[in-house]
Amino acid sequence: MPATVSSADILAIARRVLAIESAAVAALAAELGEDFAFAVRLILESRGRVMVSGLGKSGHIARKIAATMASTGTPAYFVHAAEAVHGDLGKIAREDVLIAISNSGETDELLTIVPLIKRWGGRLIAMTGKPASSLAREADVHLYAGVREEACPLNLAPTASTTAALALGDALAVALLTARGFSAEDFARSHPGGTLGRKLLTHVRDVMRPAPRVGARVPVPEALIEMSRGGLGMVAVCDDDGALIGIFTDGDLRRALERLGDLRHVPLAEVMHQAPATIAPHRLAVEAVEAMERLKINQLLVVDAGALLGALNMHDLLRAGVV
Repeated sequence: MPATVSSADILAIARRVLAIESAAVAALAAELGEDFAFAVRLILESRGRVMVSGLGKSGHIARKIAATMASTGTPAYFVHAAEAVHGDLGKIAREDVLIAISNSGETDELLTIVPLIKRWGGRLIAMTGKPASSLAREADVHLYAGVREEACPLNLAPTASTTAALALGDALAVALLTARGFSAEDFARSHPGGTLGRKLLTHVRDVMRPAPRVGARVPVPEALIEMSRGGLGMVAVCDDDGALIGIFTDGDLRRALERLGDLRHVPLAEVMHQAPATIAPHRLAVEAVEAMERLKINQLLVVDAGALLGALNMHDLLRAGVV
């Protein structure tokens, strides 16, 4: 690095880049109109997929837009413009919608495949910075993604223009997401390996374990043995018919010792906590976390139609990755 480039110079350059690119994105909002709404409806009404294509830096943007759409409810794929003219055009079917991205609107590879798309009856959305370009003129709908200047000081390297195209693609994806009623649960199903997927797809029944249980008349020492076997720091208390009537936890034990001292002959019914917090097995595991945090407890009993099915504690939820 030249010695003449100071930290202040470097920061000034970075701030200029960010200012130019943020201004480029902000300016697109004023350009949005019925063409954008038409593009969204065109995709929604299509019985095919969305194919996104570009070359060079626009190709990288096209790939990201396709990935964003695919993960938010719109089946979409990236097709490299250069590969399309050498065989990959076979990936595009008659009912698909092609989004072609080119800042100049004159990318030869894209213009080569446009007549073929048209002959098949395919629909074309062009995203360019030149409304009068060849690609824009041939499109069923043109989305303007032009910028006043690139962030590159030479005004040559695609910087602000690619940022603008990416933002416009995100706007398309989110508009489609909203129109389809795509939910957080739908998103999780597309991301089962991620944190959100674990949180939204894991149910209580997936992480619960057998609940230790005893009768209400057993003495405390006997209940403690069963509690230790369960490893949950608690034991469920049931009546003679097996119905849940209480819970006895480590905290209840400490309070009972402070109050009564000798617990060797004390029946559990006298020291248990009545009306324990419960959760149904079909509830999401994150709901169990919320309940535990709200009630300031570390265990929950799992009950369905009055029957005790199991139990879980915060450690189970930590291991499941939902906390």
